[in-house]
Amino acid sequence: MKRLGLFLVATAVPLAAEVHSLTLQQTLDLAARQNPDVVLARLDEQHAQEGVTIAQDPFRPKVYGGSGLAYVYGYPNSIEGNAPSLFQVRTDMALYNKPKSYAIAAARETAHGMEYAAEAKADAAAYEAADLFLTASQMERENESISNQIPSLQKVVEVVGAEVEEGSQLPVELKRAKVNLALSQQRVGAARLDADYYEMTLAVALGYPVSDRIKPVDSDLHVAVKLPSEDEAADAALRNSRDLRQMQSNVLAKEMDVRSFKSARRPQVDLVAQYALFARYNYQYYFPSSKFQHNNFEIGAAVTIPVLLGAARGGQLEQTYTDLQKLRIQTDQVRNRILTDTRRGYEQWRKAESIRDLYRMQLDLAREDLTVLLAQNGEGRVPMSRVEQARVEESNRWIALYDAETQVIRAKLAILRQMGTLVAALRGPQAGAQP
Repeated sequence: MKRLGLFLVATAVPLAAEVHSLTLQQTLDLAARQNPDVVLARLDEQHAQEGVTIAQDPFRPKVYGGSGLAYVYGYPNSIEGNAPSLFQVRTDMALYNKPKSYAIAAARETAHGMEYAAEAKADAAAYEAADLFLTASQMERENESISNQIPSLQKVVEVVGAEVEEGSQLPVELKRAKVNLALSQQRVGAARLDADYYEMTLAVALGYPVSDRIKPVDSDLHVAVKLPSEDEAADAALRNSRDLRQMQSNVLAKEMDVRSFKSARRPQVDLVAQYALFARYNYQYYFPSSKFQHNNFEIGAAVTIPVLLGAARGGQLEQTYTDLQKLRIQTDQVRNRILTDTRRGYEQWRKAESIRDLYRMQLDLAREDLTVLLAQNGEGRVPMSRVEQARVEESNRWIALYDAETQVIRAKLAILRQMGTLVAALRGPQAGAQP
């Protein structure tokens, strides 16, 4: 009781929050092991594997021992089908039973389907973890970039304030500079909150408590993977899809159920064996002493031939046919979804790359403008406030380019996930390399 009380007290106290600094590869490894959805899928897989053992039970020998000792008055009658005995052992198992054999095959296919489902959950968890890792890195970098704007904006406020006092600037310009500074400060606070949220979400996705946080280590993440053509990617997606394999296993399992119901009219053969130790006093009045024996053993086969099976088998067979048709339609839907998502992924990738190229051009223009303004400021033709504003504009263009780069990487991750090669690509040497 004392230990139980200490345990309850310990569990009642919340654990201290921890910050885990992880690389992308460490994140993927933890997602594959600790993600709650993956753990649940593995448990379902284990449950299905045990279902195979249960289905094999009729073909495994079972031995029962006990006693049939009883008070006998008159001729000894059977007790639960056995003659009165001091000790008895019996066993039985199926030797030939087609419905049960097909049930084992169906259980194996169901187990295969659950295995594919667990792999699909692992792929989904890896994609979610990689996406959250990427987003958390983006939020951290955006927070840093906006924070670097604050000194420039503060300097703009100081310069414009001095110019307003001299009368060379209108007071509205000072108000505009203060609004820009407040806006950047608000963006810094919002970016910190967003970064904290995604670091918390990533921790939960990796199986950590909600109080923990994940700090991405390799924030300059790039996926420098050469993607194949659309047709090759679609073929790979169909070939590697765990969802499609699971549906195919489910179809095979239903086909085994159909065969099981159809084979219900076949004869069934069971092994029967029994040993009994008889007591002489139960049989001494009915058998001569020379004919009585204490040890009795028998072994044989019990053959059962179905004659009338009733209406349930026909109804179950029709239900299984209906389920089989539904599974085939769902398999086609999964196949079409895979092809559609793969082609849509390539469209999103191309769109993201075009936007990235546009933002890169805008960044180059902002950098050239800043260079020109610096030269003009050196000549006394442009005030320092315009230079600092140009620095802020360049920083905003950098943030926009970072966001566009993130969208390109995210589109690549979606394509790799559809192809079933996400984990291999992100764990390879090309992950983390600059494109």
